[in-house]
Amino acid sequence: MDKSRLEGELAMLSQMLLIRRFEERTTQQYQRGDRIGGFCHLYIGQEAVIAGSVAATRPDDYLITAYRDHGHALARGTSADACMAELFGKATGCSKGLGGSMHYFDKERFMYGGHAIIGQHLPLATGLAFASKYRQEDRVTLCYMGDGAINIGAFHEALNMAGLFKLPVIFICENNGFSMGTHVHRSNPLKEIVNRGRGYDMPGVVIDGMDARVVRDSLAEIVETVRRESQPYWVEARTYRYRGHSMSDPGLYRTKEELDKYKNLDPIAKLSTQLIDEGKLTKEQFDEMDDHAKQVSTDAVKFAEESPEPPVEALYDYTFVHTVDGPTVAAGV
Repeated sequence: MDKSRLEGELAMLSQMLLIRRFEERTTQQYQRGDRIGGFCHLYIGQEAVIAGSVAATRPDDYLITAYRDHGHALARGTSADACMAELFGKATGCSKGLGGSMHYFDKERFMYGGHAIIGQHLPLATGLAFASKYRQEDRVTLCYMGDGAINIGAFHEALNMAGLFKLPVIFICENNGFSMGTHVHRSNPLKEIVNRGRGYDMPGVVIDGMDARVVRDSLAEIVETVRRESQPYWVEARTYRYRGHSMSDPGLYRTKEELDKYKNLDPIAKLSTQLIDEGKLTKEQFDEMDDHAKQVSTDAVKFAEESPEPPVEALYDYTFVHTVDGPTVAAGV
C-alpha cells in the first residue's frame, strides 16, 4: 500500500471514530433534557458510508443529505465544535443555532444540509447537479437518503429529471433496513432496492456499507464515471444503525440476535482490524486515535456550553428579503 493510500485509510478511520464518539457524547447531552431540543437522529453504525464516499470525492463536490446528518458534516470537515454548538442552539453552530440536529449546513464546505422532511432534499440535489452542469463546473453531487425516502413522490420527480437531463448526481440510499420501525420489505415491493434506478435509465450498484474500503473503492469508480460522462448513478449502500430511529425510539422491533449479528460487522472494528493485521497500524496507535476523538467530542461540549445564544433579532435575518423600503417580502433566504 502506498503512503497516500495508507494516509487516506487512516483518515477514514479517524473520521469514523470522531463520528462515533461525537454521537455518543450527543446521546449523553440529549438525555440531560436541558441541552438539545427537538428530534435527534444518531449515525452510529453507518459511519463507513460517509467516510468512504467522502474519501472518493473532491472537497468542492456538492453534498446534501437527510436529517441523520451529523456524520456527513463531520466527514466533510465541519468542526465538532460547530456541530455540537448547533445541537445546543448556539450562535456558533454551523447553522448559527437556528437549525438544530436535523438542519446542519456548511456552505463553505459545500455541505447543503441536513433536511428534515423525508425526500424533499432530492429535488435540491437534482438542482445542484443541474447548476454545476450548466456552469460547466466539473462537480459531482452526492445525495444521501434513507430507504424510506424511495417511496416519496419527490424521489421519482428528482430521479426522473436527473435521468432526463443526464445530470452528474449520485443518489446514495443508506439502506439500514428500517423506515423508522418498518422493515424495508414491508414498505417496498421491490426485492432489490438497487433496481429503482432502472426506471430512470440510471445504472445502479449495491455496495457493502459496513466496509469503508469497499465504499471508497466503489464510489471512486462511480464518481469518475459520473464526472466524465455527466450521468446520474444510483447506489444502494447496505448498512445498519445500532440505535433507534431517533433518541425517542427504543428499537423494540429488532431482536437481540439481529443486533448482535450486525455489531459483529462494526465498520470501525473492521477497518482497524484490517490495518492492524496488515501491520499498518498498532493497537496503541488506534487507542491514541480513539482517545483524540473522545477528547475532541468532550471539548465540543465545553465549547457549546460557553457559546452565546443567538439574538432574537437573528430570526429576521433569514426570514425576509431586505428591499429598499425595508424587510417586506417573506422568503427563505
